[in-house]
Amino acid sequence: MTPPLRLTLLAALSLAALTTSALPAHAGTDPWVRAWGENAQGQLGNGSVLTQQTPAAVTGITRDDVRELSGGGGGAAAAANSFAVALLKDGTVKSWGSNTTGQLGNGTTTAQSFPATVAGLSGVSEVSAGLNHVLAVKGGRVLAWGSNASKQLGTGQDTTNPYKAPIPVQSLDKVKDVGAGCDFSVALRQDGTVWTWGKGDNGRLGTGNNTTRETPQKVPDLADVESVAVGCEHVLALTADGTVKAWGKGAEGQLGNDTTTDSNKPVDVAYLDAVARIFATSASGFAVLDDGSLAGWGKNTDRQLGDGTNANRTTPVVLDALKGVQSIAGGADFTVAALDDGSVIGWGANAVGQLGDGSTTNPTGTTLALPPGSGITQVATSMTGKSAFAY
Repeated sequence: MTPPLRLTLLAALSLAALTTSALPAHAGTDPWVRAWGENAQGQLGNGSVLTQQTPAAVTGITRDDVRELSGGGGGAAAAANSFAVALLKDGTVKSWGSNTTGQLGNGTTTAQSFPATVAGLSGVSEVSAGLNHVLAVKGGRVLAWGSNASKQLGTGQDTTNPYKAPIPVQSLDKVKDVGAGCDFSVALRQDGTVWTWGKGDNGRLGTGNNTTRETPQKVPDLADVESVAVGCEHVLALTADGTVKAWGKGAEGQLGNDTTTDSNKPVDVAYLDAVARIFATSASGFAVLDDGSLAGWGKNTDRQLGDGTNANRTTPVVLDALKGVQSIAGGADFTVAALDDGSVIGWGANAVGQLGDGSTTNPTGTTLALPPGSGITQVATSMTGKSAFAY
């Protein structure tokens, strides 16, 4: 077994000399959203379809303009559909990348390798990209577009046809956040209740069964939820008392309840208290605790938990070497994090440069994508792919 990870951030940051040369000389003040990794569908938004091993600017989008960025899609090369959406502070949305199911919301199914505004959409407060669909909140109502193969758009209409432009989700109001997973959708209302719809396999809707739903249904026996984090096939919810609930697929331990069993209703993530923030990656979970420490659980076959092993974890393990985490995101086999010093680090697989360190070597510890002082506070990745974003 590999010895436990004790790689300090100082050790990780010592890689700066290896990566800074690939960045602009003014990287510390560079204003652009940056992206790296797989790019075959133009999902990095830099006008090309070439793989990018170091962070490159997303065309025409500055960090100061972005409220939220969400990466969607993924999958094997033959079926890859990666894309991204960015919510700007003026309430408009830009999208780019694959568009096979209309997930760019521009009325077409034509891919584009640079960001373009979603026409007719304004006043948006939240956005989330799933495997092949997008959710947005406007005035407390939810809009959706893209694939509807599993009724994940929540229109209530008896069709599985994709929608290439935003359409209202039926019934919901007073929504404050949304999360799009693989073929299902989640909404958090202002009253602390959680509503789900779409594909029900593995219990990912949390409603007590595995039934697919074409309209939003309330998750029973769940109240006072402050935030939700949605993975490919599982959901995490942070309640007002600092506990974390989970439901959906559990085969890789992503429910954190000491089993590898699916759950169609919320269960407690074990051994966690005083949780400040939660993050869901494709098949894992992370929690930032009140003392600033980080815990992770779930899929770890490519070392994407950062605990120094490649064993899946069915309960949270504290990651002693990772401090100061502000934001975490992860795709199929890797994880990236923005730290409080402005740096971006990554761990896990790196075959297509998804860690952004200028190589395609799989590390045993963390690597550096952007140095301290870069101005980055948030990261995102494609849902099940190998592309990353920092803003």
